[in-house]
Amino acid sequence: MEMAKTKLLIVTHEMSPFLELTKISEITRQLPQAMQEKGFEIRILMPRFGNINERRNRLHEVIRLSGMNIVIDDNDNPLIIKVASIPAARMQVYFLDNEDYFQRKYVFRDKENKFYADNDERMIFFCKGALETVKKLGWAPDIVHCHGWMTALVPAYIKTSYKNDPTFKNSKVVYSIYENCFTETLNVDFHKKAIMNAMTAEDTKVFEKADANTMHIGAVSYSDAVVYATESIDDNVLKFVKDSNKPTLAYNLTENFDNFYNLYEEISNEEMISLA
Repeated sequence: MEMAKTKLLIVTHEMSPFLELTKISEITRQLPQAMQEKGFEIRILMPRFGNINERRNRLHEVIRLSGMNIVIDDNDNPLIIKVASIPAARMQVYFLDNEDYFQRKYVFRDKENKFYADNDERMIFFCKGALETVKKLGWAPDIVHCHGWMTALVPAYIKTSYKNDPTFKNSKVVYSIYENCFTETLNVDFHKKAIMNAMTAEDTKVFEKADANTMHIGAVSYSDAVVYATESIDDNVLKFVKDSNKPTLAYNLTENFDNFYNLYEEISNEEMISLA
């Protein structure tokens, strides 16, 4: 009998060749391909920021997935799903789009380099939208690997609001900590706006300070494993990860994708060991 393939979901705000801002874009391009070559089944989700060229990258709308509304602060925000392929790797990337949140020329800052005031809502929209899209795909990931601060609510949602959802109830979550790419704080009500159905204020309290380090700490607190994806991690964040005793992948080990494979295997098998 053939073993079922391990299903790996990559959630990121950037990926080469579509959007290249930081090192995240290289890792999120190479890691899924390396895992696919090891027999994993891959799905990748990212926002469709306005500076991603649809024609050049051949994005097209997936009608059967589009048409959902994501509620933030009692407002309905339509979610449009587009898809593109990476021909070299036979991988599909799903893009989450919304006219108000993503159709701008710039990513996180305006042309005066001012941090967008609604980056908090853009993040909530992306994290909720990502999970709803995967549900609609009818594809239950074994591992969800989140890259970068914009994905920090995904672990929290999977372990609270979606914990009994058939799509995610067996998912293990990995969070990669990258260098902080903002020094500002998100909206003061971010932790309140982030609450979704079946969650309480207690569930998002960890995000209250709403700065970049808080995003990392909040994500780590709900994750099953952590990857140090940069050398320069804040001491408070490092201490939090160490105190959490979760499986970690050290920064000097991240160049070799076998180490990611081993980490995925380790957290996937934890459950089997505890059931034995």
